[in-house]
Amino acid sequence: MTDVKNYVQFRQKVVAGVEKVIAGKTDCIEKILIAFLCGGHVLLDDVPGTGKTMLLRAFAATVGGSMKRIQFTPDLLPSDLTGIHFYNQKSGEFEFRPGPVFANLILADEINRATPRTQSALLEAMAERQVTVDGITFPMSEPFMIMATQNPLESYGTFPLPEAQTDRFFMRLTLGYMERAQEIGVILGEDTAKIVSSLECVTTPEEIAALKDSLPEIHISSDVVGYLMDIIEATRSDNRIRIGVSARGTIALLSAARANAAIHGRDYVQPEDVKELAPCVLAHRLTLTGSARRGSDLQLIRDILDTVSVPLENVNP
Repeated sequence: MTDVKNYVQFRQKVVAGVEKVIAGKTDCIEKILIAFLCGGHVLLDDVPGTGKTMLLRAFAATVGGSMKRIQFTPDLLPSDLTGIHFYNQKSGEFEFRPGPVFANLILADEINRATPRTQSALLEAMAERQVTVDGITFPMSEPFMIMATQNPLESYGTFPLPEAQTDRFFMRLTLGYMERAQEIGVILGEDTAKIVSSLECVTTPEEIAALKDSLPEIHISSDVVGYLMDIIEATRSDNRIRIGVSARGTIALLSAARANAAIHGRDYVQPEDVKELAPCVLAHRLTLTGSARRGSDLQLIRDILDTVSVPLENVNP
């Protein structure tokens, strides 16, 4: 059986490092850590200036990965992400110059400002961990995670993400504003850029790979699996929802529940793990009917969680 102490120590080290830069956002940091362990990508649906870039920089410094920030704009081309083949006059041959997508952690800032063609250039990298340029396939380095941001309030000059791309994001999160005391501490404290530059890596690629490989060993009982499926099926039968959660979403919720149990010191999944992760893993995967209010997907998931009965026995191994 998996030694969950390794997961707990990993969580403590990473959260402590990131919280030196982003205060009071332990829950959000832990959810990003869960997505990272599950090999998923995160969509941050939030207003500008809440610390999204600094959060990813701190996370990258703590886990030891390379980080690239890409500002998405309407004139951004797919090749600006993936890279190009160029002719080297010295060697007389074409060589590949990799784009910024070839990094461990990528911040796709304001992803909905790029055209659908450029947005789709990320699909292969997100889903298959590879990029094809001029018929040649290049594998992505591991670990690999994309954290994309979009402004939920401003729609002028944007290209909303299609369902096919939204469904490829493991989670959708909102960072939100800091508490008053925390924000005062930030504005009076040391410059966050200096803090990020001083952060040290607290793990190794081998440790990360071992933790990822061991996640399927976290036990989940038939009762909890049934509870998870009840939630999924409820999204497919609700008359306010035109298209419910896909099978990809079901797998994501199971993986997230296992990771949440592991980082909190349990080698088995409880119904609370499923219930806690369901809103951020499932809500963005829903396609609502015309009568449903725009932006109400999160409330719909919460309504479903309130109506689905929770198993009370036989959830432990």
